[in-house]
Amino acid sequence: MNDASSTPGRAPRAAGSRSRRLIPLLLAAVLGAGAAVAEDLPPETLTVAPLAPADENRLYISDVAFRHMVDGRLHVVDGRKMKYLGLLPTGFGGQSVLSPDKRSIYVVSTYYPRLTRGERTDVVSIYDADTLAYRSEIVIPPRHAQSLNYRGIITVSADGRFLYVQNATPATSVSIVDLQAGKFVAETQTPGCWGIFATAASSQRFRTLCSDGAMLTVAHDAQGQPTGQKRSARMFDPDADPVFLHSERIGDTLYFVSFNGNVYTADLSAETPAFSKPWPILSAADAKGGWKPGGYQLFTLHAGTQRLYVGMHPRSREGSHKTPAAEIWTIDLAQHKRVARAPGQNALALTITQGSQPVLYALDAAKSGVVALDPARNLKQVARLDNVSENSVQVEAHQ
Repeated sequence: MNDASSTPGRAPRAAGSRSRRLIPLLLAAVLGAGAAVAEDLPPETLTVAPLAPADENRLYISDVAFRHMVDGRLHVVDGRKMKYLGLLPTGFGGQSVLSPDKRSIYVVSTYYPRLTRGERTDVVSIYDADTLAYRSEIVIPPRHAQSLNYRGIITVSADGRFLYVQNATPATSVSIVDLQAGKFVAETQTPGCWGIFATAASSQRFRTLCSDGAMLTVAHDAQGQPTGQKRSARMFDPDADPVFLHSERIGDTLYFVSFNGNVYTADLSAETPAFSKPWPILSAADAKGGWKPGGYQLFTLHAGTQRLYVGMHPRSREGSHKTPAAEIWTIDLAQHKRVARAPGQNALALTITQGSQPVLYALDAAKSGVVALDPARNLKQVARLDNVSENSVQVEAHQ
């Protein structure tokens, strides 16, 4: 006997067979409608919006990107509007610096053809600072220091002719790149010395800071070929009071801050550096509370007002010198004393614009953001942009 729903002499129809026949018809209808809509839409045209002219509030934030270090970035932010503008790739261990005329951005980095393996190539990539467009590259010896981002790992001569690149193999040396000729020209050995400091006094010499507390002056000729080295007297005692590598400049005078909170200066205007007597930013009460400087780009200064701003943390201990700031102290350079203290914004890096109405920018380690602070109102927060980067320890202004 057939099922009641079956027709005599015909096999029972499988459930859903009608639905299966309808599916192609429905798809055809939908696709047909989609095609009709697509025909009505104009084709998209990709464009690149030009950047507004850069002022001193454009910020360059170096991001080492710990979780994918072969893919570092340089984030570009409008600090006045707190608007993200774009980024430049910096590869593995990339270091960047702005040219003296502010028209070019130089990025020194390492690349491997298989990201983490293969033949290493180190290059200087040159970008247009107005548009962030790539221009060209210069291949250099595969020895550049693959370090965290610090000012002084790469430096440009005052006339913009030469780029100096810190090497580490781990032996230390400096590569000299002729930017005008577009080629690597020389390497000079700098055993036991680290960081590169160039000044306006001469575009044919640079200094480096040595592990015994002295400075090494390296001279070269107009073609970038080394002509000699001279070691200075000791600026600091590396055992008793080591200084941070980060420096700030007024004219040809460099300012350094030590782990113990002392300010050192080096006048580089002459062939031989001249050092002034260091002085403390800590009072006896500060020292008792364990206050010490901390961070990476841990201080900045404004030349016009002679104010130094430094990130500080209490209850310091051996190894706490990279601790984000609990407070930011304002130091009067003329009086050698603290004149204000403000919340630290968890700052790992600080920079300040040099105009008559300066803005202090801080990298907030807790929120991966950048904070704008007003020095005229005891570093009152005026703007911020969070989640800008992943792992940033350096911020530079377009100045």
